[in-house]
Amino acid sequence: MKEQIKISLAFVGLLVGAGFATGLEVVQYFISFGLTGLWGVLVAGVVMTAAGAVILQLGSYFVAEEHNRVFKEIAHPAISRAMDLAVIATLFCIGFVMLAGAGSNLEQQFGLPTWIGSLIMLVLVGTTGLLDVDKVSNIISAVTPLLIVAILVAFGYTLFNLPEDFGRLSEVAMAEDSPVSPWWLSALNYNGLSLLLGVSMSLVIGGAHSNLKATGRGGLLGGVIYTVLLAMAAFTLLANIERVAGNDVPMLSLFESMHPVMAFIMTFVIFIMIYNTAIGMFYALGKRVTASRPDRYTPVFLGLCAVGYGVSFIGFDTLMTYVYPVLGYLGLVLVVVLVSWWVKSRKRFPQESERRERIHDLEEQREDPDRDFDGGDQSELDQALDDSEADSDRLETVVTGEISASAADPDHESGAARDAEGNSAGR
Repeated sequence: MKEQIKISLAFVGLLVGAGFATGLEVVQYFISFGLTGLWGVLVAGVVMTAAGAVILQLGSYFVAEEHNRVFKEIAHPAISRAMDLAVIATLFCIGFVMLAGAGSNLEQQFGLPTWIGSLIMLVLVGTTGLLDVDKVSNIISAVTPLLIVAILVAFGYTLFNLPEDFGRLSEVAMAEDSPVSPWWLSALNYNGLSLLLGVSMSLVIGGAHSNLKATGRGGLLGGVIYTVLLAMAAFTLLANIERVAGNDVPMLSLFESMHPVMAFIMTFVIFIMIYNTAIGMFYALGKRVTASRPDRYTPVFLGLCAVGYGVSFIGFDTLMTYVYPVLGYLGLVLVVVLVSWWVKSRKRFPQESERRERIHDLEEQREDPDRDFDGGDQSELDQALDDSEADSDRLETVVTGEISASAADPDHESGAARDAEGNSAGR
């Protein structure tokens, strides 16, 4: 269960980035349709929950170190190449948009020049990106609760200060600009955008876990958490639309109306969520670009961050308005390809899951000095690794890493407990 929660929070952290924290995406894609936009929240939540489980489980199935490993396995070479290029371009574009957003955030609250805020973000991202994927995943998981708390506070404040006429508020909300219409297409476009932004790092996070059940359930749990957060954020912004209408950072405006200290705190929450998105973009981009030359990751990653900083001066709000809808449609195509392959191949997953449980048990047996491990056991382990559709060396590395983590953490779920849970779920 602990592993599932960790995966779910990392997934949510990738999705609820800067645009969600500022509230601008929520207003543009949902609240701009008034009360009808709340139905869009439901549509987006259902799609996100299903797609999240699929993407994370695909990452685990292929123990992916970068997204192209999965694309090549599930699609025609021409299609996988197009998907790969779309994700690479998106990672870089959103990466430098986040650097620009960091500058805008600190400029609005503290009057700092935008280049200073962007530079601070550049240093944070550049430092974090030199860590391994587990540490990056842990960081993403750790900062996500900050936004959850902020949304809960704003939602609670709104419940105690409910407006009398939601019909009038709906009319005010509909005066806001929406980059996509009608409401249901806007919701789907938002799904496509969010998943395109998070697909690369989600596949990498899934690939760091060998347990297919845990990654699938983690995706489902993450989707549910995301849906609840989106619903609360949408309701909160709709109920306070008269205070936040026309503002580039609606959520910050709401907190300013509550208390100046709250606005001060929210500024840092937004900054951290921008960081959350930026590290996910640049880390996944660096891993993809250096997939054939892993030893070049550090200089390439730092170089990409530096170039992104230079491009970031184009501006945060402009890029969100014009680039995001296009990315949303690209993301929808990507999601259809991934989900279609999963549906077509879903019968393979139970067998692979059982195989990995056996691999995990054999690896634990080999590492335990109190248990016998003979040549027959080694042959069985080698055969199981060879039979897996994942890269055998990579899969073994992931499994042995999980065993080491289990030994170091007494609260970590043991192989026996995991198997018992899986068997119980199977019945």
